[in-house]
Amino acid sequence: MAEGLIAGLVVFVLASFVGFEVINKVPPTLHTPLMSGSNAISGITLLGAILISGQGNLKVTAILGVIAIVLATINVVGGFLVTDRMLQMFKKKEAKT
Repeated sequence: MAEGLIAGLVVFVLASFVGFEVINKVPPTLHTPLMSGSNAISGITLLGAILISGQGNLKVTAILGVIAIVLATINVVGGFLVTDRMLQMFKKKEAKT
């Protein structure tokens, strides 16, 4: 059991470093399309967290699942709000009559 936990932590740390480096190098013009893709990935994460926390095998698993659900939900909703706001900037304003 300890080997699985250590392997999971190593994967998490490496994925965090790689994700930071990839996002850091993105030009601003690609930010909105990547934000939409990130929202889709967060939606998948949200579904996985719901599945994991719903099993309820261990109390720790349920607690971590609920935390994952909350964080993924914040990420999805915030990402869509930011994307929508950025897309609103490109719409033509209507003339007042």
